[in-house]
Amino acid sequence: MVSSLIVHLSEVAIDFEILLINDHSTDDSLAVAELLQSEHPQLKMFSNDRSPGYGMAVRYGLNHYEGDCVAIMMADGSDSPEDLVTFYKTMLNEKVDCVFGSRFDKGGSLSGYPKLKYVLNRAANHLVRIVFNIGYNDCTNAFKLYSRHTVDGIQPLLSPHFNLTLEMPLKAIVRGYSYRVISNSWVNRKHGESKLKMKEMGSRYFFIFLYCLIEKYFSKGDYKKSAKDGKK
Repeated sequence: MVSSLIVHLSEVAIDFEILLINDHSTDDSLAVAELLQSEHPQLKMFSNDRSPGYGMAVRYGLNHYEGDCVAIMMADGSDSPEDLVTFYKTMLNEKVDCVFGSRFDKGGSLSGYPKLKYVLNRAANHLVRIVFNIGYNDCTNAFKLYSRHTVDGIQPLLSPHFNLTLEMPLKAIVRGYSYRVISNSWVNRKHGESKLKMKEMGSRYFFIFLYCLIEKYFSKGDYKKSAKDGKK
């Protein structure tokens, strides 16, 4: 994944860094990451020193990146470097605050997506779309690109686990940041297994869903994007 990202981003002359967050791994991931770091100066490796969890690891990374925008991608190869280039060009050309991927729009694709997870995903995202009155149909897709002022504007982030994938886009939308949805591909990992446990995550997703819903209808716009938020 790291090598593929470096190749594709270098080909189009994008100035980039890659942050690889080691989240309390118990295998040889840390040693592999350190080797990659020695070979690629664009790669920075950090170890999450907080409690373990996808959300904690991503939030750690969001405190250490240096660019004008940041993309969140899975390290298992499920997200496409080619799509990331498209995301970046879209943000520049259309001057939007966020670019969100959708695997379910025309042009998107899924390969090896578990059937039960698919059903639950479609039901949950349909509920989010109806209740929040938005057109976006893949909020729980982890693959997204955010400008720095958007990341700053959706703080504080609360989710320690995979519910962060729902918290970040909903806060961005509720707080008035502009976004563009484009289709993207997703391929199931070839090795290892996902740490996402649907039974454990249901109540956590629901908490974030309610949290963002309360902000949407009861915050009186206190957290809305202001003119200064759009300055670069």
